[in-house]
Amino acid sequence: MIVKVFLTGLVVMLASCSLRDSAPKNFNKHADSIRNAVPANEPKSRYGNPDSYTVMGKTYHVRDSSQGFVQSGDASWYGTKFHGRKTSSGEPYNMYAMTAAHKTLPLPTYVEVRHRENGRKVIVKVNDRGPFHPGRIIDLSYAAATKLGISGTGTGPVEIRAINTGGMDLDTSSVVLPEGGSVDGKIHVQVAAMGSEQAAEQVATDLRSKSFNSVRINVVEADGKKLYRVRIGPIPDVDLAYRVLRNLNDAGLDTARVVVD
Repeated sequence: MIVKVFLTGLVVMLASCSLRDSAPKNFNKHADSIRNAVPANEPKSRYGNPDSYTVMGKTYHVRDSSQGFVQSGDASWYGTKFHGRKTSSGEPYNMYAMTAAHKTLPLPTYVEVRHRENGRKVIVKVNDRGPFHPGRIIDLSYAAATKLGISGTGTGPVEIRAINTGGMDLDTSSVVLPEGGSVDGKIHVQVAAMGSEQAAEQVATDLRSKSFNSVRINVVEADGKKLYRVRIGPIPDVDLAYRVLRNLNDAGLDTARVVVD
């Protein structure tokens, strides 16, 4: 069954490669109102994650993890020809959602896509396989392509970085953010939680020395003992929170996670 559903997504994509794709009408003026995907700690999809698969004579090996993944190349987009059809993960493709297709990343993976020329960035959920055109590394939904500025040109040079969601609370994944990504200043990036106030102060001092702002120590009691949580925030915007998280990961702090409380 896993193979059947996975192949459904690929067959749909391959069958449509020879057909002319198109953009939805009167969408571009509404693109700015579409928010980035909100990264979440999700289990791997039941579908679309075989060890390997072959398309047009070429075999692709699906990665076990997206941790630290960075890639540069060309992005493209897919639109009305695929809208509503099953992706390789089994989810229906929605050209108005912030999603994407990648050949080897685990499904799902959340990635930041940066246009290397205009500097625009988007966050998308990878839930499909492709693109299988030479030189292209990611296929964006039409909405994501529009926000990135490549819907008119068809392709564009990008860099993609996988977002580390492994350290997130599973409860965070179920939070539905209101329009604009704001949760009344209750978003934080938690760097560490420890039983020693002195150790927490040292972590906070190290963060400040690395130019991280709004570093605070939050004290809570658990089982009669104090827990010192080193946090950055509150952060008013979820996109900013994940930029902070990526900067922390780049600084070697891989256990940092976004919390909403």
